[in-house]
Amino acid sequence: MENIKEYVKRNTVLMYGTLRELCAIPAPSHMEQARAAYCKAWLKKAGAKEVYVDEALNAVLPINCEGSDAITVFVAHTDTVFPDTDPMPYSDDGEIIRCPGVGDDTASLTVLLLTAKYFIEQNVRPAGGVLFVCNSCEEGLGNLKGTRQIFKDFDGRIARFVSYDSKLGHLTNRCVGSHRYEVEALTVGGHSWGAFGNPNAIAALSRVVEEIYRIDVPHVGNSRTTYNVGIIDGGTSVNTIAQSARMLCEYRSDSMECLAIMKKHFERIFSEVAAYDGVELRVTLVGERPCMGDVDLEQIARMETVCAVIQERATGKSVTCGAGSTDCNIPLSLGVPAICVGVYEGGGAHTREEWIKRDSLVTGLAAGIETALALSEEI
Repeated sequence: MENIKEYVKRNTVLMYGTLRELCAIPAPSHMEQARAAYCKAWLKKAGAKEVYVDEALNAVLPINCEGSDAITVFVAHTDTVFPDTDPMPYSDDGEIIRCPGVGDDTASLTVLLLTAKYFIEQNVRPAGGVLFVCNSCEEGLGNLKGTRQIFKDFDGRIARFVSYDSKLGHLTNRCVGSHRYEVEALTVGGHSWGAFGNPNAIAALSRVVEEIYRIDVPHVGNSRTTYNVGIIDGGTSVNTIAQSARMLCEYRSDSMECLAIMKKHFERIFSEVAAYDGVELRVTLVGERPCMGDVDLEQIARMETVCAVIQERATGKSVTCGAGSTDCNIPLSLGVPAICVGVYEGGGAHTREEWIKRDSLVTGLAAGIETALALSEEI
Protein backbone atom coordinates (compact mmCIF):
# COMPACT_ATOMS: atom_id res chain seq x y z
CA MET A 1 0.00 0.00 0.00
CA GLU A 2 1.37 3.40 -0.98
CA ASN A 3 2.58 5.65 1.82
CA ILE A 4 -0.05 8.32 2.52
CA LYS A 5 2.46 11.19 2.38
CA GLU A 6 3.73 10.02 -0.99
CA TYR A 7 0.19 9.69 -2.30
CA VAL A 8 -0.69 13.22 -1.12
CA LYS A 9 2.47 14.61 -2.70
CA ARG A 10 1.71 12.84 -5.97
CA ASN A 11 -1.85 14.18 -6.01
CA THR A 12 -1.39 17.74 -4.69
CA VAL A 13 -1.81 19.39 -8.09
CA LEU A 14 -4.93 17.30 -8.73
CA MET A 15 -6.28 18.26 -5.30
CA TYR A 16 -6.04 22.01 -5.90
CA GLY A 17 -7.39 21.65 -9.43
CA THR A 18 -10.36 19.66 -8.15
CA LEU A 19 -11.08 22.26 -5.48
CA ARG A 20 -11.08 25.05 -8.06
CA GLU A 21 -13.30 23.12 -10.47
CA LEU A 22 -15.81 22.30 -7.72
CA CYS A 23 -15.92 25.92 -6.56
CA ALA A 24 -16.85 26.93 -10.11
CA ILE A 25 -19.98 24.77 -9.96
CA PRO A 26 -22.83 26.55 -8.13
CA ALA A 27 -24.69 24.18 -5.81
CA PRO A 28 -27.50 25.67 -3.72
CA SER A 29 -29.40 23.05 -1.70
CA HIS A 30 -31.75 20.99 -3.93
CA MET A 31 -29.77 22.15 -6.99
CA GLU A 32 -26.67 19.96 -6.74
CA GLN A 33 -27.16 18.11 -10.05
CA ALA A 34 -24.02 19.53 -11.67
CA ARG A 35 -21.77 18.86 -8.69
CA ALA A 36 -23.16 15.34 -8.30
CA ALA A 37 -22.47 14.66 -11.98
CA TYR A 38 -18.95 16.09 -11.61
CA CYS A 39 -18.23 13.89 -8.59
CA LYS A 40 -19.52 10.78 -10.36
CA ALA A 41 -17.39 11.49 -13.44
CA TRP A 42 -14.36 12.31 -11.26
CA LEU A 43 -14.63 9.02 -9.37
CA LYS A 44 -15.12 7.05 -12.59
CA LYS A 45 -11.96 8.63 -13.98
CA ALA A 46 -10.19 7.60 -10.76
CA GLY A 47 -11.17 3.99 -11.45
CA ALA A 48 -14.51 3.58 -9.65
CA LYS A 49 -16.83 1.08 -11.34
CA GLU A 50 -19.97 1.15 -9.23
CA VAL A 51 -20.43 4.88 -8.57
CA TYR A 52 -23.94 6.25 -9.13
CA VAL A 53 -26.13 9.28 -8.44
CA ASP A 54 -29.27 8.47 -6.43
CA GLU A 55 -32.66 10.20 -6.41
CA ALA A 56 -31.54 12.64 -3.69
CA LEU A 57 -28.58 13.79 -5.86
CA ASN A 58 -25.98 11.96 -3.79
CA ALA A 59 -22.96 10.67 -5.70
CA VAL A 60 -22.40 7.27 -4.06
CA LEU A 61 -19.40 4.95 -4.26
CA PRO A 62 -19.86 1.57 -2.50
CA ILE A 63 -16.77 -0.53 -1.85
CA ASN A 64 -17.26 -4.15 -0.73
CA CYS A 65 -20.74 -3.35 0.62
CA GLU A 66 -22.71 -6.20 -0.96
CA GLY A 67 -24.33 -8.26 1.79
CA SER A 68 -22.68 -6.29 4.60
CA ASP A 69 -24.54 -5.01 7.66
CA ALA A 70 -21.49 -3.24 9.11
CA ILE A 71 -20.90 -0.48 6.54
CA THR A 72 -18.86 2.61 7.39
CA VAL A 73 -20.09 5.76 5.64
CA PHE A 74 -17.86 8.74 4.83
CA VAL A 75 -19.60 11.87 3.56
CA ALA A 76 -18.94 15.48 2.54
CA HIS A 77 -21.79 17.64 1.33
CA THR A 78 -21.94 19.09 -2.16
CA ASP A 79 -24.30 22.01 -1.47
CA THR A 80 -23.29 25.47 -0.31
CA VAL A 81 -25.28 27.93 1.79
CA PHE A 82 -25.39 30.46 -1.06
CA PRO A 83 -28.33 30.74 -3.50
CA ASP A 84 -26.14 31.81 -6.44
CA THR A 85 -26.59 29.91 -9.69
CA ASP A 86 -23.63 31.59 -11.40
CA PRO A 87 -19.99 30.78 -10.56
CA MET A 88 -18.66 32.76 -7.61
CA PRO A 89 -15.31 34.60 -7.52
CA TYR A 90 -12.29 32.41 -6.77
CA SER A 91 -8.78 33.59 -5.92
CA ASP A 92 -5.58 31.83 -4.91
CA ASP A 93 -2.55 33.95 -3.97
CA GLY A 94 -0.40 30.97 -3.07
CA GLU A 95 -1.18 31.22 0.63
CA ILE A 96 -4.92 31.86 0.90
CA ILE A 97 -7.73 30.54 -1.29
CA ARG A 98 -10.87 32.65 -1.25
CA CYS A 99 -14.33 31.76 -2.53
CA PRO A 100 -17.80 31.60 -0.99
CA GLY A 101 -18.25 27.98 0.10
CA VAL A 102 -14.58 27.06 -0.35
CA GLY A 103 -14.33 25.69 3.17
CA ASP A 104 -17.92 24.71 3.91
CA ASP A 105 -17.89 22.20 2.44
CA THR A 106 -15.97 22.23 -0.85
CA ALA A 107 -12.55 21.68 0.71
CA SER A 108 -13.94 18.69 2.61
CA LEU A 109 -15.60 17.38 -0.56
CA THR A 110 -12.23 17.55 -2.32
CA VAL A 111 -10.61 15.59 0.51
CA LEU A 112 -13.38 12.98 0.35
CA LEU A 113 -12.85 12.48 -3.40
CA LEU A 114 -9.09 12.12 -3.02
CA THR A 115 -9.58 9.73 -0.10
CA ALA A 116 -11.90 7.58 -2.21
CA LYS A 117 -9.28 7.62 -4.97
CA TYR A 118 -6.71 6.29 -2.50
CA PHE A 119 -9.03 3.39 -1.60
CA ILE A 120 -9.62 2.65 -5.30
CA GLU A 121 -5.96 2.76 -6.33
CA GLN A 122 -4.67 0.82 -3.32
CA ASN A 123 -7.54 -1.69 -3.54
CA VAL A 124 -8.54 -1.08 0.06
CA ARG A 125 -11.55 -3.32 0.72
CA PRO A 126 -12.57 -3.24 4.41
CA ALA A 127 -14.42 -6.35 5.55
CA GLY A 128 -17.53 -4.42 6.57
CA GLY A 129 -17.69 -2.34 3.43
CA VAL A 130 -17.38 1.41 2.86
CA LEU A 131 -19.64 4.01 1.31
CA PHE A 132 -18.12 7.25 0.07
CA VAL A 133 -20.95 9.73 -0.39
CA CYS A 134 -20.85 13.21 -1.92
CA ASN A 135 -24.16 14.09 -0.31
CA SER A 136 -26.78 16.72 -1.04
CA CYS A 137 -28.85 19.12 1.04
CA GLU A 138 -26.88 19.59 4.25
CA GLU A 139 -27.27 23.36 4.34
CA GLY A 140 -30.26 25.50 5.33
CA LEU A 141 -33.58 24.13 4.18
CA GLY A 142 -31.94 21.12 2.56
CA ASN A 143 -33.09 19.37 5.75
CA LEU A 144 -30.35 16.70 5.45
CA LYS A 145 -32.16 15.15 2.49
CA GLY A 146 -29.06 13.41 1.15
CA THR A 147 -28.15 11.67 4.39
CA ARG A 148 -31.77 10.70 5.02
CA GLN A 149 -31.73 8.97 1.62
CA ILE A 150 -28.58 7.02 2.46
CA PHE A 151 -30.14 5.69 5.65
CA LYS A 152 -33.29 4.78 3.75
CA ASP A 153 -31.40 2.92 1.04
CA PHE A 154 -29.03 1.16 3.46
CA ASP A 155 -31.48 0.71 6.30
CA GLY A 156 -30.06 -1.39 9.13
CA ARG A 157 -26.72 -1.89 7.38
CA ILE A 158 -24.69 1.12 8.58
CA ALA A 159 -22.42 0.60 11.58
CA ARG A 160 -20.78 4.01 11.82
CA PHE A 161 -20.81 7.35 10.04
CA VAL A 162 -18.14 10.02 9.50
CA SER A 163 -18.71 13.48 8.05
CA TYR A 164 -15.87 15.61 6.70
CA ASP A 165 -17.20 19.06 7.50
CA SER A 166 -15.28 21.51 9.68
CA LYS A 167 -11.84 22.86 10.49
CA LEU A 168 -8.77 20.86 11.38
CA GLY A 169 -8.49 20.32 15.11
CA HIS A 170 -12.23 20.23 15.79
CA LEU A 171 -14.55 17.26 16.20
CA THR A 172 -18.33 17.43 16.41
CA ASN A 173 -19.37 14.57 18.68
CA ARG A 174 -22.89 15.68 19.67
CA CYS A 175 -25.73 16.93 17.52
CA VAL A 176 -27.87 20.04 17.70
CA GLY A 177 -31.48 19.54 16.70
CA SER A 178 -33.65 22.26 15.20
CA HIS A 179 -37.12 23.14 13.95
CA ARG A 180 -37.49 25.70 11.17
CA TYR A 181 -40.67 27.50 10.21
CA GLU A 182 -41.98 29.65 7.42
CA VAL A 183 -44.51 32.06 8.90
CA GLU A 184 -46.78 34.09 6.63
CA ALA A 185 -49.14 36.81 7.87
CA LEU A 186 -52.11 37.76 5.66
CA THR A 187 -54.53 40.71 6.06
CA VAL A 188 -56.98 42.68 3.95
CA GLY A 189 -54.47 45.57 3.62
CA GLY A 190 -55.41 48.76 1.84
CA HIS A 191 -54.32 52.36 1.21
CA SER A 192 -52.22 53.85 3.98
CA TRP A 193 -54.52 56.92 4.10
CA GLY A 194 -57.89 55.74 2.94
CA ALA A 195 -57.85 52.39 4.79
CA PHE A 196 -55.90 53.53 7.83
CA GLY A 197 -56.65 51.26 10.78
CA ASN A 198 -56.86 48.04 8.78
CA PRO A 199 -54.59 45.25 10.09
CA ASN A 200 -51.07 45.32 8.67
CA ALA A 201 -49.35 41.99 7.90
CA ILE A 202 -45.93 43.43 8.68
CA ALA A 203 -47.14 44.62 12.08
CA ALA A 204 -48.58 41.15 12.79
CA LEU A 205 -45.32 39.49 11.87
CA SER A 206 -43.47 42.03 14.00
CA ARG A 207 -45.49 40.85 16.99
CA VAL A 208 -44.28 37.31 16.32
CA VAL A 209 -40.66 38.46 16.15
CA GLU A 210 -40.99 40.57 19.30
CA GLU A 211 -42.41 37.66 21.27
CA ILE A 212 -39.76 35.23 20.03
CA TYR A 213 -37.05 37.56 21.27
CA ARG A 214 -38.64 37.64 24.71
CA ILE A 215 -38.28 33.89 25.20
CA ASP A 216 -36.21 32.86 28.19
CA VAL A 217 -34.36 29.89 26.68
CA PRO A 218 -34.47 26.66 28.71
CA HIS A 219 -31.45 24.83 30.12
CA VAL A 220 -31.03 21.20 31.08
CA GLY A 221 -27.63 20.52 32.58
CA ASN A 222 -24.99 21.98 30.24
CA SER A 223 -27.35 22.20 27.28
CA ARG A 224 -27.48 25.19 24.94
CA THR A 225 -30.59 26.49 23.19
CA THR A 226 -30.96 29.35 20.68
CA TYR A 227 -33.54 30.98 18.43
CA ASN A 228 -33.30 33.16 15.34
CA VAL A 229 -35.33 35.04 12.75
CA GLY A 230 -33.25 34.78 9.59
CA ILE A 231 -35.32 36.24 6.74
CA ILE A 232 -38.27 38.62 6.67
CA ASP A 233 -39.98 40.25 3.68
CA GLY A 234 -43.34 41.56 2.52
CA GLY A 235 -45.45 44.58 1.70
CA THR A 236 -46.12 46.43 -1.54
CA SER A 237 -45.13 50.08 -1.18
CA VAL A 238 -44.58 52.79 1.39
CA ASN A 239 -48.20 53.93 1.08
CA THR A 240 -49.81 50.48 1.20
CA ILE A 241 -50.97 48.65 4.31
CA ALA A 242 -49.20 45.34 3.83
CA GLN A 243 -51.47 42.47 2.85
CA SER A 244 -48.77 39.85 3.31
CA ALA A 245 -45.43 39.38 5.01
CA ARG A 246 -43.28 36.29 5.42
CA MET A 247 -40.39 35.19 7.57
CA LEU A 248 -38.17 32.19 8.27
CA CYS A 249 -37.32 31.42 11.87
CA GLU A 250 -35.85 28.60 13.90
CA TYR A 251 -34.91 27.33 17.32
CA ARG A 252 -32.21 24.79 18.02
CA SER A 253 -30.83 22.87 20.97
CA ASP A 254 -28.54 19.99 21.86
CA SER A 255 -31.21 18.82 24.31
CA MET A 256 -34.31 16.97 23.16
CA GLU A 257 -36.14 18.22 26.26
CA CYS A 258 -35.26 21.85 25.54
CA LEU A 259 -36.28 21.43 21.91
CA ALA A 260 -39.73 20.32 23.11
CA ILE A 261 -39.99 23.34 25.43
CA MET A 262 -39.10 25.70 22.59
CA LYS A 263 -41.74 24.09 20.41
CA LYS A 264 -44.37 24.97 23.00
CA HIS A 265 -43.10 28.58 23.18
CA PHE A 266 -43.28 29.02 19.41
CA GLU A 267 -46.70 27.38 19.11
CA ARG A 268 -48.03 29.65 21.85
CA ILE A 269 -46.71 32.74 20.06
CA PHE A 270 -48.18 31.66 16.74
CA SER A 271 -51.58 31.02 18.36
CA GLU A 272 -51.65 34.36 20.18
CA VAL A 273 -50.86 36.41 17.07
CA ALA A 274 -53.29 34.37 14.95
CA ALA A 275 -56.04 35.37 17.39
CA TYR A 276 -55.86 39.06 16.38
CA ASP A 277 -58.90 40.19 14.37
CA GLY A 278 -58.24 40.44 10.64
CA VAL A 279 -54.98 38.47 10.74
CA GLU A 280 -54.44 35.05 9.17
CA LEU A 281 -51.23 33.35 10.18
CA ARG A 282 -49.97 30.44 8.09
CA VAL A 283 -47.21 28.41 9.75
CA THR A 284 -45.30 25.71 7.87
CA LEU A 285 -42.61 23.47 9.32
CA VAL A 286 -39.94 23.60 6.61
CA GLY A 287 -37.05 21.93 8.39
CA GLU A 288 -36.58 19.46 11.23
CA ARG A 289 -33.22 18.18 12.40
CA PRO A 290 -33.34 15.59 15.18
CA CYS A 291 -31.36 15.50 18.41
CA MET A 292 -29.29 12.53 19.55
CA GLY A 293 -31.18 9.31 20.18
CA ASP A 294 -30.20 6.13 22.01
CA VAL A 295 -26.66 5.67 20.73
CA ASP A 296 -23.66 3.80 22.16
CA LEU A 297 -21.60 6.60 23.70
CA GLU A 298 -18.63 4.28 24.20
CA GLN A 299 -18.41 3.68 20.46
CA ILE A 300 -18.53 7.43 19.82
CA ALA A 301 -15.79 7.91 22.41
CA ARG A 302 -13.61 5.32 20.61
CA MET A 303 -14.18 7.07 17.28
CA GLU A 304 -13.38 10.39 18.93
CA THR A 305 -10.12 9.03 20.34
CA VAL A 306 -9.03 7.66 16.96
CA CYS A 307 -9.79 10.96 15.21
CA ALA A 308 -8.20 13.07 17.95
CA VAL A 309 -4.94 11.15 17.80
CA ILE A 310 -4.78 11.54 14.01
CA GLN A 311 -5.61 15.25 14.09
CA GLU A 312 -3.25 16.07 16.94
CA ARG A 313 -0.43 14.24 15.19
CA ALA A 314 -1.19 16.13 11.97
CA THR A 315 -1.53 19.61 13.47
CA GLY A 316 0.55 19.45 16.64
CA LYS A 317 -2.36 21.02 18.52
CA SER A 318 -4.95 19.79 21.00
CA VAL A 319 -8.30 18.85 19.52
CA THR A 320 -11.52 20.52 20.63
CA CYS A 321 -14.91 18.79 20.69
CA GLY A 322 -18.42 20.19 20.71
CA ALA A 323 -22.00 20.01 19.51
CA GLY A 324 -23.12 21.02 16.03
CA SER A 325 -25.80 20.65 13.39
CA THR A 326 -24.38 18.43 10.65
CA ASP A 327 -25.19 15.35 8.59
CA CYS A 328 -24.37 13.38 11.75
CA ASN A 329 -27.76 14.40 13.21
CA ILE A 330 -29.47 11.65 11.21
CA PRO A 331 -27.30 8.68 12.26
CA LEU A 332 -27.09 9.87 15.86
CA SER A 333 -30.87 10.17 16.04
CA LEU A 334 -31.13 6.58 14.74
CA GLY A 335 -28.64 5.19 17.24
CA VAL A 336 -25.71 4.92 14.79
CA PRO A 337 -22.36 6.19 16.15
CA ALA A 338 -21.22 9.23 14.17
CA ILE A 339 -18.61 11.95 14.28
CA CYS A 340 -17.77 15.02 12.21
CA VAL A 341 -14.10 15.83 11.53
CA GLY A 342 -12.34 18.87 10.10
CA VAL A 343 -9.87 18.86 7.20
CA TYR A 344 -8.77 22.47 6.63
CA GLU A 345 -7.85 25.73 8.35
CA GLY A 346 -9.74 28.88 7.44
CA GLY A 347 -12.55 31.22 8.34
CA GLY A 348 -15.55 33.20 7.19
CA ALA A 349 -17.86 30.22 6.76
CA HIS A 350 -21.35 31.20 5.52
CA THR A 351 -20.04 34.59 4.35
CA ARG A 352 -18.88 35.74 0.94
CA GLU A 353 -15.45 36.39 2.44
CA GLU A 354 -14.82 32.70 3.18
CA TRP A 355 -11.21 31.55 2.92
CA ILE A 356 -8.91 28.63 3.66
CA LYS A 357 -5.17 28.31 4.20
CA ARG A 358 -3.88 26.69 1.03
CA ASP A 359 -1.29 24.43 2.68
CA SER A 360 -3.74 23.21 5.31
CA LEU A 361 -5.50 21.11 2.71
CA VAL A 362 -2.36 18.98 2.32
CA THR A 363 -2.49 18.23 6.04
CA GLY A 364 -6.23 17.71 5.87
CA LEU A 365 -6.02 15.21 3.03
CA ALA A 366 -3.42 13.11 4.83
CA ALA A 367 -5.52 13.18 8.01
CA GLY A 368 -8.67 12.39 6.04
CA ILE A 369 -7.14 9.29 4.44
CA GLU A 370 -5.72 8.08 7.74
CA THR A 371 -9.11 8.60 9.39
CA ALA A 372 -10.91 6.63 6.69
CA LEU A 373 -8.44 3.75 6.96
CA ALA A 374 -8.72 3.64 10.75
CA LEU A 375 -12.49 3.92 11.03
CA SER A 376 -13.47 1.69 8.10
CA GLU A 377 -12.64 -1.40 10.14
CA GLU A 378 -14.38 -2.61 13.31
CA ILE A 379 -13.13 -0.62 16.31
